[in-house]
Order: sequence, then structure tokens, then C-alpha cells
Amino acid sequence: MATRTTGSARADLITDAALDLLAERGMRGLTHRAVDERAGLPQGSTSNYARTRQSLLEATVRRLAEREARVLAPGELPAPGPSAPAGQDALIAGLALALHRYLTRHPELLVCRYELALEATRRPELRAFFDATGRQFREPLVALMTAAGSPEPERHALSLVAWCEGLMFSCAAGSYSRSVPSEAELRTGFGELLRGMLGH
Repeated sequence: MATRTTGSARADLITDAALDLLAERGMRGLTHRAVDERAGLPQGSTSNYARTRQSLLEATVRRLAEREARVLAPGELPAPGPSAPAGQDALIAGLALALHRYLTRHPELLVCRYELALEATRRPELRAFFDATGRQFREPLVALMTAAGSPEPERHALSLVAWCEGLMFSCAAGSYSRSVPSEAELRTGFGELLRGMLGH
């Protein structure tokens, strides 16, 4: 029996099904018909919600960002404030907690992110949309680096993001997939990185 949903609940059902398919089958497996089947909806439901493939991809990127925000929980990080050892330790602990939670509980979202990021390299209109959704994670990091006393917060935020991205790829799709760091190891890594950049 088809699942009966309306409004935002149906949108979430469709885009969650799209993410499931991306993680399981890759970009080739993401079709309107396959989403209908995975979501348990009547044929044509996904087309009514997202008429074109581009609109389906954009909706999927938006849903991925929503789910990542719940996992990474930027709101859990300490509020930007005067730089101090205790504040820096809190930032390091918060970053380590968020990244460990992502790596250990939601690796399928990382696979989806890579599928969509690669597709965005071939679709300029999706690239702009993909980058825009990423600002919700990048801008808070710039603010935190500014508050921590960074003389170049944009550059240091980029270094922080690049370190995290490299670690996530290595653990989700690279040669460290069976060697996910512990939360303590991540705290050590973040500490080395931040103290190296900030000089204290």
C-alpha cells in the first residue's frame, strides 16, 4: 500500500528516498521512478514535486544540507567570544564531537555529498546551488576563527574545512574506511591544527 503523506512530509519522504538511492546506487540510480518506488508513493509523485532532474537534484542537495546540519549541529559549537585557552578547548571538543558523530553514525550522507558534488562539477546551475547551501557551515567557522584571534579567518576556515573534508573522504571512501579516528584522536588532530594556525 502506498504511503499517504502531504506537504512538507511528502517532500521529506521524496528527498530522503533520493538520498537513500544515491548512497546505495550512485547518481545513475537516481531517477524519478526509482524515488517513487523507494518512497512507496504512486508513480508520478516525484515528478509532480520536482518536474525536472535539475529540480530533483536541487531538492536533494537542500535535504542533504538539512540532515547534515542536524548531524554537525553548528549550534552546539561555543558562541564566538574572546580568545582564551578554555574557549579554544571548547571549540576543539565541539568540532571533534560533531565530526566523530558524522563519521560513525552517518557515513551514507558523506557518500551522497560526494555524488552530488561530482555532479555539480558537470552542471554549473547545480554548482551554484550546491555552493550556496554550503555557506551555512562555512560562515560560522569564519566567525569562530575570527573570535579565536585568527589574523586571516577566511584562509584559516578554509584550512579547517579542507582538513575535515580530507579526513571525511579518507574514512568514507578512501583507504581509512576501517580506521575511523576516535573522538579523542579527533580532539588531538583539531588541537594540533588550530594551535598551529593560531599560535597558542
